Amino acid sequence: MGRVRTGVGAAVAALGLVAALPGAAGAVGNPQPVPAYRGADGAQAVEGKPSTAGSPELKAGSVYKDSIAPGERYYRLNLDDRSTVYVSAVLQPPGSAEVGYGDGVEVDVVNIENRSCGSPATASIGYEPVPVSAAGARMLQEDAACQGGGTYYVKVTREAPKDGDPAAWPLELRVQREPGLSGGSAPTTAPSVWPSASPTLPGSDPAPRSGGTGFNDARALGSGVWSDDLRPGQTRYYRVPLDWGQQLGLSAELSAGKPTKEYGSAASGLTVSLYSPYRALVSSEDATYDGKQAGFTLPRTPPVAYENRFSADRKVQSVRVAGWYYIAVTMAQKVGEFIEDAVPVPLTLRMEVIGGAGKAPAYTEDLAAAGFGVGAEDRTAAKEGSTAVEAADAAANRSVMQVVAGAGFGTGTLLLLVLGGWVLLGRRRAL
Repeated sequence: MGRVRTGVGAAVAALGLVAALPGAAGAVGNPQPVPAYRGADGAQAVEGKPSTAGSPELKAGSVYKDSIAPGERYYRLNLDDRSTVYVSAVLQPPGSAEVGYGDGVEVDVVNIENRSCGSPATASIGYEPVPVSAAGARMLQEDAACQGGGTYYVKVTREAPKDGDPAAWPLELRVQREPGLSGGSAPTTAPSVWPSASPTLPGSDPAPRSGGTGFNDARALGSGVWSDDLRPGQTRYYRVPLDWGQQLGLSAELSAGKPTKEYGSAASGLTVSLYSPYRALVSSEDATYDGKQAGFTLPRTPPVAYENRFSADRKVQSVRVAGWYYIAVTMAQKVGEFIEDAVPVPLTLRMEVIGGAGKAPAYTEDLAAAGFGVGAEDRTAAKEGSTAVEAADAAANRSVMQVVAGAGFGTGTLLLLVLGGWVLLGRRRAL
């Protein structure tokens, strides 16, 4: 992203670039393990309790890490009476785990009387040991339960069949606070009509974009055609900014792999899941893959609108706030039974952000401070294809350059300052 490297640093960067390019993983004989989910930098370690007694507090704007065996874990919240709060839980089964549709995670926000503040949110793993996310909420709504400030609890349940894996699996928890709207401006009913026709997606040549391992290192995308690759059992993550009133059109295509058998087929060989800015599942589609070709086009999302939260349709109600929407693309492990595991399979994503940015609701506080909304830096990240960390680094570099330019320093001083910043950044990342 515009960085200058010299000497050994340039050589290391070049090697890293080759490793990140689609197809590089298949250039060696023995395949490396599929990369594990990357947790959030700076996530705080907590230990959920089997009951509300002594449960650790989770605070808005923070990310936490824990592990969970089959059963319930409780965490504590201290909520105000002016905002909606979301708590997401990303369950991360090991790649070697035996899983089925009995495995999954449920998240429920409850009051001190143990009454649910809404419908519990669940996510099923299915037959692939890949990360899944569910998000519970305390939503501001007139005449609804749980509207007062005070103590609440998050109950996270790892669901598993009786003969399921008893080991504790990693769990990532994120708390996000959406401020309320100014008095009298909040809509109370869901939209009844919205443009739902199949999207017309671009047909240009694809540009390479290597997806991440999870929500925290998802690669930013915008409208266009993008290429990547997948191995059996791998999930790639991407993110796209959707502003108020905008819709997303998306298709996925998996090309031919290198066959090891004459015939083979996986019923859900290709799966695409779309998640909201607070990590709730919006929709998921899958297709059979026979080692030759698979693909499908997802229905376009409803326009992003505050009032979508009042819909009874999950695919509508989750598209309720502007921000980064996440795309997870999975190739089933079963595909490795009939194609060469070491040779990545080309993946093509066609994407269209439909419509211009509309007017934001009248929030009482800054929405960006809560991790929502779409700003100029988000649009730049989508254009450049940055991860969240890369985008933050690029923004910091731009700020330094502006300060230096404004101070009128010479070229030599500017170079020393920039190089010094990179050294400090490298040291910070090494900690």
